[in-house]
Amino acid sequence: MTKLIVFTDLHMVPEGMSIIGLDPFQRLAAGIDHVNRYHADADRVVIMGDLTHRADRASYERLRGLLDRLVPPVAITIGNHDRRDVFLETFSNVTPDDDGFVQQTIDFADCRVLLLDTLFAPPYDYPNSHAGFLCQKRLASLDRQLETAGDRPVLLFMHHPPHATGFTGMDMMRLGNETDFYEVVKRRGNVLHIFAGHVHRTISGSSRGIPFSIFKSPVHQQPMPFHSPDTSLSVDEPAAYGIAVMTPTGILVHTEDYEIAVREAAVA
Repeated sequence: MTKLIVFTDLHMVPEGMSIIGLDPFQRLAAGIDHVNRYHADADRVVIMGDLTHRADRASYERLRGLLDRLVPPVAITIGNHDRRDVFLETFSNVTPDDDGFVQQTIDFADCRVLLLDTLFAPPYDYPNSHAGFLCQKRLASLDRQLETAGDRPVLLFMHHPPHATGFTGMDMMRLGNETDFYEVVKRRGNVLHIFAGHVHRTISGSSRGIPFSIFKSPVHQQPMPFHSPDTSLSVDEPAAYGIAVMTPTGILVHTEDYEIAVREAAVA
């Protein structure tokens, strides 16, 4: 049974900097140590974008050294806080697809994993480029990978949620062409689950009949009030990563709040 660890929204910063007083390096390092201790048997650690906070080379280099500590192999894509060119220059071990996007297809015995590059840039024209987008080349690539999956169910990993999540500000920056995306996905009918980040909250449900999971960041989280249009609001809540395990009948998805997780249990 394929086992995947899922991180999103790492927001790495240069040494000496922080986000709302939190150190992204320290928080991610603790998550990596936790994975290596308890989930070293994972088939992949999937990382779903916003790798850095400002897309600077120093932060990418710092992150690369930290990810090298992981015992399981890593699969990675990018988000709206990233720059595709700077990422690929720094992570020279990552090979883009034929169109230059940070996308990847990984086949396991019981599933096909697709990592999608939803970065709507260049040009890096903020705030518009904070929204996600899948151009015709990326949609065509997705269609081909779904078509050739054979009997394997498909798991999609993408930074931007392809539907509304209930948070007013963040929903303005979701995948911009969700209708086009779901037209491709529903055409093939073999997508078992969609995984996303971007919102910095633990959210689950279904959209257009397909289940989804969204995970929190290892660093700062989205405050719970739904109707704020301000997307920069952040709170210090426990860091987390996701765990996805294929089963003979489907998939199990868990969230591990690793900073407060307790393994030494007592009988209640």
